[in-house]
Amino acid sequence: MSGNVDTYNRSGYYAFIFSMVLSVGLIIVLSFMYDGIQIDEIEDVVVEEGQGLTQKKDEGPSKDFDIAAVAEPWVYSDDMAAYGKQQVYATNCASCHGSKADGKGPAGGMLVPPPRNLIEGGWKKGGTSKELFVTLETGLPGTSMVSFKHLPVADRWALVHYIRSITKDKPADDAAALAEFGKTAN
Repeated sequence: MSGNVDTYNRSGYYAFIFSMVLSVGLIIVLSFMYDGIQIDEIEDVVVEEGQGLTQKKDEGPSKDFDIAAVAEPWVYSDDMAAYGKQQVYATNCASCHGSKADGKGPAGGMLVPPPRNLIEGGWKKGGTSKELFVTLETGLPGTSMVSFKHLPVADRWALVHYIRSITKDKPADDAAALAEFGKTAN
């Protein structure tokens, strides 16, 4: 038996050695040779006027803006949209929908169906302010879009304003119906 050579598992042994060498090589490249991404070298996306964007890069709500003091949060304002982007979207949505709202967030790659590209729209339940608010409140059955009813009402409206400020698929709102709905939204 000592002269018997086991050739049965030799290919598994070679595959193991190959994967270990490849792993060590990758670690060396990433640790010592790859500089990584330099944040200051990332170019901003320049958007021409008329593409639906109302916010400039890193522009936030005005210093004296207080979301709790907004009497009619369903009424659009640049401060509401900026608050929605910086305070609500960045915390609750960017992990799936991506920091650019293109549906390519770090957690979104594993979701089936993938998260919606909010810039392109293509809304399943409609893209009016009321319909987006209802979607945030109830979620979308059959998808990974869960309910965000736990967020304060004003925060949900701020998120709606941010989404509508960046989307290309923006159906017109009926102001009277929106005001009526906004007064009853919880």
